[in-house]
Amino acid sequence: MPLTTELLAPTTEGYARAAQYLGTGALVAFATETVYGLGGDARNSAAVAAIYTAKGRPRFNPLIVHVHSVEMAERYVTIPDAARPLIARYWPGPLTLVLPLRPDAGISDLVTAGLETLAIRMPAHPVARKLLQAFDGPVAAPSANPSGRISPTTAAHVMDGLSGKIAAVLDGGPCDVGVESTILSLDPLALLRPGGLTLEEIEACLGRALPTGGDSDKPNAPGQLKSHYAPGAAVRLNARARQSGEIWIGFGPDCAGAEFNLSEKGDTTEAATRLFGLLRQADRLAQEKGTNCIAVAPVPVTGLGLAVNDRLDRAAAPRP
Repeated sequence: MPLTTELLAPTTEGYARAAQYLGTGALVAFATETVYGLGGDARNSAAVAAIYTAKGRPRFNPLIVHVHSVEMAERYVTIPDAARPLIARYWPGPLTLVLPLRPDAGISDLVTAGLETLAIRMPAHPVARKLLQAFDGPVAAPSANPSGRISPTTAAHVMDGLSGKIAAVLDGGPCDVGVESTILSLDPLALLRPGGLTLEEIEACLGRALPTGGDSDKPNAPGQLKSHYAPGAAVRLNARARQSGEIWIGFGPDCAGAEFNLSEKGDTTEAATRLFGLLRQADRLAQEKGTNCIAVAPVPVTGLGLAVNDRLDRAAAPRP
């Protein structure tokens, strides 16, 4: 039976209501600096199962747990010395670390997909932080959208995809970063998913090059499936011009005639912020015009361009 999804304002009453929902095992979407997350109590297997059901997400794909402090994180994971400089510099912020799960953590096996590690982060968005403080428990939260589809960066995006399937959306306005968090494993050290913290920043902090890792068939962190972040229309990449019938998303000043532009000044940070919103707009326009292809101009892989290209590659991958 469909739920009535409540839209909550970021007020004292809104935070209390959202925390109450989480405490009863209900699901609440909330703003983070990256994208909106779909939150449930990570200790409650029924709540976590409801996340997978609401999204239509495969259960072999683990979830990220959100916490409000390092002390809270240490209730659930063992933090090795190698992680401390990263935590000191980038928490709170768009960095997720895959760390050893404590045997007594009490985290549902559905969150970890049966692994002995936990993907964990401390978001920076004030709405997320206040909600986590009000609830004071671990919140499992993938992106608040149907699985495989475009991630949400506004409360309206969440309502478009999940209204009637979850209890509430805590509105924090548009997300500042616009792509999901960067995910690192520490043992072995590897970049599992590029995201809102750039590879260059991490490598400068660590003083070494960062190898890539992950497995799309047996993911050990979110965001590794080959097809993900996809609009309804097919996506063609590295399009320097529009072909007949296509909706064209440009990048930079040399894309005259493009219906949309990720960044007219060629800024990959701006492109990350605008990516998911413009994919949604392009998809709607494609439906209106009766076409089935979105073309996207080349985006450099420097800075947040690495994360933008990762999302575009998965959006363009063959659909399951």
